[in-house]
Amino acid sequence: MKIKKLAAAALALSTALTLTACGDDAENANLDTLTVMSKLFGTAPSPTGELQKAVEGVIGKKLDITWVPNADYGDKSNVTLASNKLPDIMVANEKAPAFIKAAEAGAFWDLTGKLDKYPNLAITDPQVAKNVQVNGKLYGVPRARPLLRSSISIRKDWLAKVGLPEPESVPDLYKIAKAFTEQDPDGNGKKDTYGLIIPKWPGPYGSASPYDAFETWHGAPNGWGERNGKLVPGFDTEEFLTANRELKKWVDEGLINPDFATLDTANWMDPFVQGKGGIIIDVNVRATQLFDLFKEKDPNDADKVAQTGNLKRADGQKFSLPFTGYNDVLAVSKQRIKTEEQLNEVLAVLDKLQSREGTVLLTNGIEGRNFKVEGEYAVPINQEDPAVKVIQNDVDKAFIQIGTKASIGMEVYTLKPTDEAKRLLIEEREPLMVEDLKTAVHNPALSIIAPTSVQVGATIEKIVSDARVKYLSGTIDEAGLKAEIKRWYDGGGTKIVQETNELYKK
Repeated sequence: MKIKKLAAAALALSTALTLTACGDDAENANLDTLTVMSKLFGTAPSPTGELQKAVEGVIGKKLDITWVPNADYGDKSNVTLASNKLPDIMVANEKAPAFIKAAEAGAFWDLTGKLDKYPNLAITDPQVAKNVQVNGKLYGVPRARPLLRSSISIRKDWLAKVGLPEPESVPDLYKIAKAFTEQDPDGNGKKDTYGLIIPKWPGPYGSASPYDAFETWHGAPNGWGERNGKLVPGFDTEEFLTANRELKKWVDEGLINPDFATLDTANWMDPFVQGKGGIIIDVNVRATQLFDLFKEKDPNDADKVAQTGNLKRADGQKFSLPFTGYNDVLAVSKQRIKTEEQLNEVLAVLDKLQSREGTVLLTNGIEGRNFKVEGEYAVPINQEDPAVKVIQNDVDKAFIQIGTKASIGMEVYTLKPTDEAKRLLIEEREPLMVEDLKTAVHNPALSIIAPTSVQVGATIEKIVSDARVKYLSGTIDEAGLKAEIKRWYDGGGTKIVQETNELYKK
């Protein structure tokens, strides 16, 4: 099905590009209203809602926004890219094959060198500036995220029960997982708990999964790495195999939730809060989300979450898993925005949107309506007012998605912690991130997209990640895992490696 969709996108791309050449008098297009397509994580905002009106007041333009549920966004993006109705601004995965085909065919503006004159759009981190490129070109304004936010959340009360400190190494974490499984940390007299909780991961290999973090801690490359002067996929290294042999031991000893191959990511935190498992490897904001769930369960007994950063491997060396520093881009299409003058007008609008005033609206809401400011914090107000609940929904579930400086954990004003324990969790994040950045293992091939990867990547991208789960669950042995890696190479991977190295040298 995915192959058919990509093929349809490729075949129909010429239709979209025809409009680039002969659109409805695009050079004189009225840009008083800009069309936008973005992700949605809840109820879609009303186009006449308070928040949208406030945002439009800041940017001086009307917005016609198509909100697409996140679960459907990939498919909707492919359909949109294959249509003759590209939005002016689109939240896009700039590394997705369908988008790259469209961008390289001229459907989107190359913004290389164009953002520096816009103070709120300029990319200030050199690593992020490199990561977001597609073979040397910039096809959108990156939506900023912390460059390093990998972390471990652990049941603090269980650590105290089994008498172990927070982990500093993978062997430390193994001891904790084993104790959580065998020493009755919940005190109910039954052996009904386990250590590590892993969900069914929706992304392919190298998509910042708990598996990827575990492999990085063992010294495996983050996606791609250099071996003997050549870039190779991280899964074709001895460290990758070593890490998965270790993780399989955890599975075999019952230290990981038995449904790790099927647990929905939407339910990832349930076993932690329900007292079934006690360790989650994910982003650092997970710790405060877990804290909030405990708070809902018992307001007087919520201090049950500890967090740590990345771990050393057994020999004491530390390799930390960074993220890309962004998540998708805001791409500007050429369907109506055809001239440099029009592009500058749109970029000026985005610059206003990402101003402090605009970012407050996107991340916090409307001051005096749904929150007030106390020092560096936002304090919710008028929470029983139905109209205020709508504003908060529009922020949290929608408008935060069109900000390039806006994301959970990067709000202008952090939500004021309800108690001391949560405040400490929040304040621990930054020092952990700063320390782990010193040992971050960046992906040297992140900005490189091999032509063969665009053509066949969608058909082979899940081979290794699926095989990894099969190996860990015992469906295949290590020989079978290696055979699946070979299948990736035979399906186009050999050419991808060759092209990646050629582009890397350039």
